[in-house]
Amino acid sequence: MTYKKKLIEVALPLAAINTECVREKTIRHGHPSTFHLWWARRPLASARAVLWASLVDDPSAHPDQFATEAEQQVERERLFDILVRLVRWESSNDSRVLDQARAEIERSNPSGLPRILDPFGGGGTIPLEALRLGLPTFTGDLNPVAVILQRAMLQFPGRLFDRPPVNEPGRDSLTTWSGLQGLANDVEYYSDLLATKAREAIGHFYPEPIGPDGAPLTPIAWMWARTVKSPDPSFDGHVPLVKSWILRKRPGRPVVWVEAIVDSNSSTITYRVREGAGAPSDGTVERSGGRCIATGAAIPFEYIRSEARAGRMGSVAMAVICEGPSGRVYLDPVGVGEVIPASEGPLGSIFDWPGRLNVVRYGLTEWSDLFLPRQLLALTTFSDLLGEIRAVAESDARRSGLPDDGIRFRDGGGGVSAYADAVVTCLAFVIDRCVGRWTSLTLWHNSGEKIEHVFRRQSIPMSWDFPEANPFSNSSGGWSGQVEWVSKYLEAQFLHVEADVVQRDAAARIEEVGVAVLCTDPPYYDNVPYADISDYYYVWLRRNLGDVWPDECSTLLTPKADELIANRYRAGSKQAAIDHFEGGMRKVFTAAANNASPVAPATIFYAFKASEGSDDGVVSTGWETFLSGLISSGWAITATWPLRTELITGVKGKLGLLATSVVLACRPREVTAALATRGEFHQALHRDMSVAVRVLQEQNIAPIDLAQAAIGPGIATFSRYARVVEADGRPMTVRAALGLINEVLAEVLSGEESEFDADTRFALTWFEQYGHNPGPFGDADSLSRAKDTTVAGVVEAGVITNRDGRVRLVERGELRSDWDPVADTRPTVWEMTQYLIRALDSSETEAAALLGRLGVGHGEKARQLAYLLYGVCERKKWAEEGIGYNMLVTAWPELTRLTMTSATNDERLF
Repeated sequence: MTYKKKLIEVALPLAAINTECVREKTIRHGHPSTFHLWWARRPLASARAVLWASLVDDPSAHPDQFATEAEQQVERERLFDILVRLVRWESSNDSRVLDQARAEIERSNPSGLPRILDPFGGGGTIPLEALRLGLPTFTGDLNPVAVILQRAMLQFPGRLFDRPPVNEPGRDSLTTWSGLQGLANDVEYYSDLLATKAREAIGHFYPEPIGPDGAPLTPIAWMWARTVKSPDPSFDGHVPLVKSWILRKRPGRPVVWVEAIVDSNSSTITYRVREGAGAPSDGTVERSGGRCIATGAAIPFEYIRSEARAGRMGSVAMAVICEGPSGRVYLDPVGVGEVIPASEGPLGSIFDWPGRLNVVRYGLTEWSDLFLPRQLLALTTFSDLLGEIRAVAESDARRSGLPDDGIRFRDGGGGVSAYADAVVTCLAFVIDRCVGRWTSLTLWHNSGEKIEHVFRRQSIPMSWDFPEANPFSNSSGGWSGQVEWVSKYLEAQFLHVEADVVQRDAAARIEEVGVAVLCTDPPYYDNVPYADISDYYYVWLRRNLGDVWPDECSTLLTPKADELIANRYRAGSKQAAIDHFEGGMRKVFTAAANNASPVAPATIFYAFKASEGSDDGVVSTGWETFLSGLISSGWAITATWPLRTELITGVKGKLGLLATSVVLACRPREVTAALATRGEFHQALHRDMSVAVRVLQEQNIAPIDLAQAAIGPGIATFSRYARVVEADGRPMTVRAALGLINEVLAEVLSGEESEFDADTRFALTWFEQYGHNPGPFGDADSLSRAKDTTVAGVVEAGVITNRDGRVRLVERGELRSDWDPVADTRPTVWEMTQYLIRALDSSETEAAALLGRLGVGHGEKARQLAYLLYGVCERKKWAEEGIGYNMLVTAWPELTRLTMTSATNDERLF
């Protein structure tokens, strides 16, 4: 079947998309991550870009309208402009931008909008963006936490939009309510009511300490440390396990720290808060184990675990942190002596997964074990009050005029009962945000002076010293702070449509939905143990929302047996875990291929591990396996695009970052696909990649991304064959194909070397052999003859030095400060490239001025050389040297823009 190529299968404005993905990490209010935590979320910008670009035709699909490559490129730039504006965070609710984007999708799909399916819906990023683009959206997940989150994100806005609040003060206001602003107002109102009732019930368990001026202060948190009995018999008491004694360490403020005062006679330790010099540089526990603060004796981890499993691990308060008139106030520990009544915590056992759920080995085997008694008291009190709040919300909803039809939200209702379901769900999300902060697994951030929630990583690690938040403070760890995050998210939601959300495993969901365009972010081996860590929230959601979402909350814990991850501890062995994962994924993607829509490619996010890679730079085992699995499931891969989502300060740091995920565009492979020999494949690969690389470079793709992006057209050539046969008759593996793709990419780039002057061709080859190290004159002489130049000529050009029979490339730091390209009697592309990078190190303005002096022709050759030199650096693993070349290409669009607008570009070099 022939198909129209989509934009994602040809080109993308990758730099702009990646910039927005990185920027999104700094967005707070209104982002889905603030509504409820989910792990390994893809940025909204990436999902929005991928969906739109997979549904909009590439201009090359319409040769009747765009007959030449130049015409196609002009149209492609127009589409790029729409996409660049679309992916900005500010465009999330910009009707003008969204309408233009939707119009392009409709123009490319005159027969009707295709259905979008994400069977691994997770945190809802992809279906949310599909709805934003006006597309019929189907999603789901096996995990009930994900499904409840998706129902709130993807169904509340469409059913409850533009409604005024039902609480009496909000109802009587003259405000015009849009989107979910009314629901947000109700969440704020009923959360205040809930907090008031909770304070009446348990507020006396959080006494206010007296500050230095004699006035009572509101506590933010109490600092605790875990303790074990000292293994040294000379000290017959418990000793603290502390990572850091420092409570405040920020510029311009005195250091605040805890002093542990040991009384060896009574085998006791008291704790006092100190300010200024004298803070201990080390705690009493580190990666190798613990240390007795009283005697210095070692406390091995095995001893700590043994004591903890025997129920002999304790905890001790070290300080109390309060809200002061001009910042935090740190006091000696008070307000911790009162006996806390027992609370019935959540039910359920924690699975022992070393490295992922380390708490089990320290005796914390039940989910309720992760909370101090006062934390459990607070969480159970807030949870138990939800029923009362629901009754008030229902009563207010009736008075507001909503239909009292008794139909719950899950059954399609929109009246009193359904609206109360939405309010209670949002309040349960607020409680879940508190669950992440009112636990003994948090950390105190001493430079930010705030509480760090439990999921600092995609695991549940042990904490030795930790803050216990005061629910009734106004700090970020208190109830009101969590309410604000949820409310701000709701206020930013203006969708008027719903997604179809179901709890299913992925293969069943695909078969259930039928023909659709797949866009998904599947789990990857054991990167994230979704089910096991989501139980942390599920045990509370089950308690709080069992009546609202009974189907999703029907099991004691989240489903594990059918989850598609590689958990060797549950599977019994590493190989069994791999077989479970790969077999399950093959089933999913085979079903997807059988139900693939012909109108657009499927798009799949692949998550790289930070450690992935190989010594030869060809392929990682995981990447190879993932591609092999897709191809064996009946897919042909048509494009691959690297996405960068990590926020790293500093331009050079950002440019040197490895891609954190790759998006693949795929089409079902033709059943009539032919066989090919290695030679036929190589020939087709060279032909296809020559065109593809030229298009990628025209889009100014960064050199650091070129190799990954080139895999797309390369593996597309490979996967369109039924099989590529090696000379010995065996089928070519994906690993071998990827190696050949890299070789052909190098050949295509090297083929452009003939466009450079002889001195530059000499320098390029010398650089690949020696870098900036000196080499023998004899080698330089032979090379210069081969490149049709002379050593003396290259020296005259200012490219190399020749001293004492040793030849070396001139480094950028040695370049002349008064170089004038117009006056240079022997200009070279090598020099131009190095001078441009040096100027760019100073400023874009300076580099643009130099580019204007060089002229367009020489400038483009310098850019081309930068691609080649970055490839050399990548192969040689010269990361620092490669940064400059990548930076030059990345900055090229801005440099050319500045050049065109500059008034100092009159004199050009020809």
